[in-house]
Amino acid sequence: MLKKKFLAIFVITSFLASFIIPSASAETAFQPEKFPYTDMQIQIMPEFDYPENWPKDTPSLLIGQYGTFTNKSGADFDGKIEIEVPANDNGFQAYLIAEFPEDNKPEVQRPFDVDKDKGVITWKPSKPIKKDESYRFVVEYYTSTVEVKDDRSFTFEYSNPAEIGTFDVIFYSPMDAKEISLEPKAPNNTKSEYGEELFYYQYKDVKIGENYKYSFSYQKDGYKSTLEAINEKQPPNDENHTGVSATDQIKGGSGGSGSSGSDIPLIGIGGAIVIGIAIIIAGLFVYLGLKGKSQSAPKTSSSKSANNPPKKQQVKKESKSINIDDKKELRKKLLTGKIDQETYDEEMKKLI
Repeated sequence: MLKKKFLAIFVITSFLASFIIPSASAETAFQPEKFPYTDMQIQIMPEFDYPENWPKDTPSLLIGQYGTFTNKSGADFDGKIEIEVPANDNGFQAYLIAEFPEDNKPEVQRPFDVDKDKGVITWKPSKPIKKDESYRFVVEYYTSTVEVKDDRSFTFEYSNPAEIGTFDVIFYSPMDAKEISLEPKAPNNTKSEYGEELFYYQYKDVKIGENYKYSFSYQKDGYKSTLEAINEKQPPNDENHTGVSATDQIKGGSGGSGSSGSDIPLIGIGGAIVIGIAIIIAGLFVYLGLKGKSQSAPKTSSSKSANNPPKKQQVKKESKSINIDDKKELRKKLLTGKIDQETYDEEMKKLI
């Protein structure tokens, strides 16, 4: 008799679970089409920097996706976000997955997983994304897909899984690169005081599933990264640059046929940073005088546990060598447009 009661309870529980569990799963599943972007910016940076333990004589390709989407699912979302990445490309390493909980403040890193079978990076936001609430994030990763022959070349392709209000794509040419070719031809380009060229595209009201493909090639000697090359250059007199913004530098600087202050798109994250063009003011504080042959800051590769954040969050600031690395990381964020000059100055004061 007792066995029959247990059996009946088991059957009823299983029956109810068949309805409850799928329902809970459906509530937390990430459906990208229900999270349209107000803005998405993708930065493509060949040989901009190298991860830790990167193989010698192998160009790196750093890709950064900076997005702001809105929860239009009709309910609060407390599941995991999925972003497509080329997880099976040669040399793929996820470097940074983070969210921006406050405007004009540095990102906060999140534990993440890479699913190579599905080709996605997943992470859970620090708190549920409420209905109709916006969420800002950054995903950065490296690949070794730059092919080296007579020249160096790669292709980049992106198909958007959701509608995008403003979509910006920026290519950074490596320092000292020559014979640069980009197809389709970029409508806008400019050149920094150090000589690196930047090419950018802007699209409006992008529909789901639209495909964008670019082919980039260049010639270059050696494998020195752009950040390393900038680090070795003499910084200009900071007093002469006081109060000069990135936009001012653009309007007064040299540029290609399509460059003008009014045509330069604004970064969606933070809302007040010139897209990618922050590199043009690289001379302002080039690593705050950290010239010489110092290497770029340590990176975190995808082989490390998601629970172990990059070293920059684990170390103590009183260490002089680590303090230098932290300054470099801040410099990199400014160069890539992730923080503005005001935030950079505030964070730098904390390291002095």
